[in-house]
This record gives sequence, structure tokens and C-alpha cells, in this order.
Amino acid sequence: MTPADGSVLRDAVDGLRMAVGTLTVVPVRVPRVDRGVAAWAMALAPLVGVPLGLAAAVVLLAAGAAGLSPYLAATLAVGLLALLTRGLHLDGLADFADGLGSGRPAGEALEIMRRSDIGPFGVLTLVLVLLVQVLALGGLTAVSPVAGAVGAVVAVAAGRLAITWACTPLVPSARRDGLGAFVAGTVPFWAAGAAFAGTAGVALGGLLYGGGFALGCVLGVVAGLIAAAVLLQRAVRRLGGITGDVLGAVAEAAAATALVAAALAA
Repeated sequence: MTPADGSVLRDAVDGLRMAVGTLTVVPVRVPRVDRGVAAWAMALAPLVGVPLGLAAAVVLLAAGAAGLSPYLAATLAVGLLALLTRGLHLDGLADFADGLGSGRPAGEALEIMRRSDIGPFGVLTLVLVLLVQVLALGGLTAVSPVAGAVGAVVAVAAGRLAITWACTPLVPSARRDGLGAFVAGTVPFWAAGAAFAGTAGVALGGLLYGGGFALGCVLGVVAGLIAAAVLLQRAVRRLGGITGDVLGAVAEAAAATALVAAALAA
């Protein structure tokens, strides 16, 4: 994935297809999948997050127009996001929590994360993170439906931006196989920086509500990355690197953090 690569357009298109197929419920055929394509897929993850956030924003505004409370509207919006992503990131968050909460050595913790069941640490973490997301989005919507809609888009994009940065060269894979091994280290820093700039541009949509709110949304993106970095550091020290579950965990954590920051700004 280099700017001078003559096949960059083809890789980018295939990468976008892979990103859509991997990060959403939309079935997409990807004609070619290799680490070059994976690099573009992870770099373009925030772009895929924008339409997901817009879908949640539409539900949020429609529910409000129908007379539902801001918190019920937020619940429906967050629920829609889970449906549109097959619950993939939430499942990763729960598995990551179970792995860390087990207190087992890295190899055993990774095996726990592979299992399809969810343990007590996973359940507790899911409940807390979803509660934070719903309450933050609901509080934001109670202040202003427009602010709530913008906050939803920014939070989802910020969550996917965390995935982009988790795939930069300094973050290793915890396993030799799986999604984490396939995408680890594929995204160069220039691409991750461009993804951040694009996500910050999306956050400037907060100007629809006010300058202070727009600044808060941009800071929310930064705060989301910081929260993701804390989890990544823990994953590297505890597990040896990232897995697909870790990517899901950082996405949900970053989204929740960005929503809280936006709610505070509003």
C-alpha cells in the first residue's frame, strides 16, 4: 500500500469491498484478498462507518419525530448498529473481556476468546458499554436531535478509525492465523493519518449545532483513539498483540468514548 503503486486504485476498490463485507452485514464479493487489499480495507474502515452512522441517525430522528423519548430513540439506533454489523464488534468486545478477565496466560486466554459462549466478564462489559452508548446518545439527543444525529455518525466513524490505527506497523498480531494476523501491521502511518483527518472532517459536521460542539466532536475522536490505545497496550502486553476480537473491542470502546465526549460538549 504505497502512494506510488500503479495498482493502487484496484487495491483501493477491492479494499473498500472487503471493508464493507467485513465490517457490515452487506454481502459483498471481493475478487481478490491479500494483505495489500486488507491494508486498504482497514484504512477505509472509517469511511464504511459513515453510512452506518447515518443509518443510526435516521432512526434517531425518525423515532424522535414519532414522539418517542430520546433514550428510547437512542436504544433503537444502537440496536440498528448491532444489526447492521452482525453484532461482530460487540461479540469481539465480550470475548476480549472474557479473555482478559480469566487471568490465564496468553495462550489460554486466547483459547477462551475463541469460544462462542460469553462468560460473566463479557456479559458485564457488554451491558456497561451498551448502557454508556445509549445514555450518552440519548442525553445528546435530548439536548438537540441534530446534535444526536451528528454524534451518532461521528461515534461510529471514530470506532472504525480505532480499527485503522490498531492495524499500524507497531501493533503485532497475537496469533499466526485469523483476521488479526491477516491485517496486523498492514496500514502505513500516512494512511492512518489520512483516515484521522477524514474522520475529523466528519466531526466538523458538529458545526450544524455549534462551533463548541464541533470542537467537542473532534476532541471526541481523539479521546476515542486514546481509549483504543489503552486497550491495545493491554492487548499487546497481555495477549501479545491484536486479534479480530481485539479490533471489535477497540471499535466499541472508541465509539462509546466519542459519544461521551460529544454529550459533554453539547
